[in-house]
Amino acid sequence: MRPKTTKARYRLRNWREYNAALIQRGSLTLWVSAEALAAWRDDSRTGKRGAPRTYSDVAILCMAMLSAVYRLALRATQGLLNAVLRLLKVELSVPDYTTLCRRRRRLEVSLPRRAKDEPLHVVVDATGIKVYGEGEWKVRSHGWSRRRTQAAKLHVGVDAASGEIVAAAVTTNDLSDGQLLPGLLDQIDEDLAQISGDGAYDTHACYAAIDARKA
Repeated sequence: MRPKTTKARYRLRNWREYNAALIQRGSLTLWVSAEALAAWRDDSRTGKRGAPRTYSDVAILCMAMLSAVYRLALRATQGLLNAVLRLLKVELSVPDYTTLCRRRRRLEVSLPRRAKDEPLHVVVDATGIKVYGEGEWKVRSHGWSRRRTQAAKLHVGVDAASGEIVAAAVTTNDLSDGQLLPGLLDQIDEDLAQISGDGAYDTHACYAAIDARKA
């Protein structure tokens, strides 16, 4: 029989700090920049048919960010932003949930990264992912098929110090991890000090790509 393992027990001694940390979890602080408020409306005229956009991409991005961070539905996001602008005493209207639903699909988001002075230590790896279901056009044109999953791979490069993803790519399942390393390194503008990975990156091509970056 397999011996029974006992779970280690931990005793808290810093109850004051522990309780303060639990209370702090419920604290809500939102910082809205003056630049975002100034660029909230979009009064430009495109010359095309239809109503003007009214709201800039900045406004839609703010709402989409709140929805993602706090896991809110579209209507709840509209309500939260209404409350925030009311607390700020700012005379700005909030895009309704249908506008948010329509505009965020077309929004191109580029996540800013904080530049660092010292070279990066990047850890690279890949994982398999499955995409379930079929597209509406395919089902309408050809019907359902028995094979309804598609395999893909997600390749990432992570800053070992901060855990920030500094490079990423999604490919089909037939590409090896080592084949994607040069492309991942090309996405990183900072100097590199070290690249860490498993045996899948133990190839001449990977060593050449790392040596080219003087890592």
